[in-house]
Amino acid sequence: GCAMIGQSIINIKSGGRGRLSTLIAGTFLLIMVVFLDKWISMIPMAALVAVMIMVSIGTFSWRSILNLKQHPMSTNIVMLATVVVVVWTHNLAMGVFVGVLLASLFFANKISHFMYVDSKLEEASNTRTYKVVGQIFFNSADKFVNSFDFKEAVDKVVIDLQRAHFWDITSVSALDKVVIKLRREGADVELIGMNEATTTIIDRFAIHDNPEEIEKVMGGH
Repeated sequence: GCAMIGQSIINIKSGGRGRLSTLIAGTFLLIMVVFLDKWISMIPMAALVAVMIMVSIGTFSWRSILNLKQHPMSTNIVMLATVVVVVWTHNLAMGVFVGVLLASLFFANKISHFMYVDSKLEEASNTRTYKVVGQIFFNSADKFVNSFDFKEAVDKVVIDLQRAHFWDITSVSALDKVVIKLRREGADVELIGMNEATTTIIDRFAIHDNPEEIEKVMGGH
């Protein structure tokens, strides 16, 4: 693990919140390592263990245990998983990696629920307009596809992406699936309102406007 985390916490709890406290701590540590190493090596290991135990007790946030019932379940899982991995592997970096990975997955799952699709039918022109709102990525791609009615008999379908953002290849594949299915049902499909980033990724990876690529994909099924 990184000893600087403990040092930073001790600095803050001791009232040292400025740059000078960090400079003094680092300078003193450098002096001990370079010039006082012979004397430092004479300190009994048992004494160092006792010091580390007291540092652990002093730097641990005991209030976090009492707040477990108040925090979201995802936050508790991330915290407990990080602690378990650090204790099990004796590697702070590994614990942080697992914590960040879990937090990312929980975040992706959370924002996927904020994606929705509204639709409106213009009977005069027999046109169905779908307005997509939210982030489209691997975790919300299926929800995006299932928001369209592929069996509705309309002459034209307009997909408004002004308030949507496509993040990855999975989301582009979902858009391809929607457009190809709607066109197979005889509807004219138009995409409008794409932002610059969405336009770039769709132009690069989408195949719904490329008959040859569509034939290759469909021929493989």
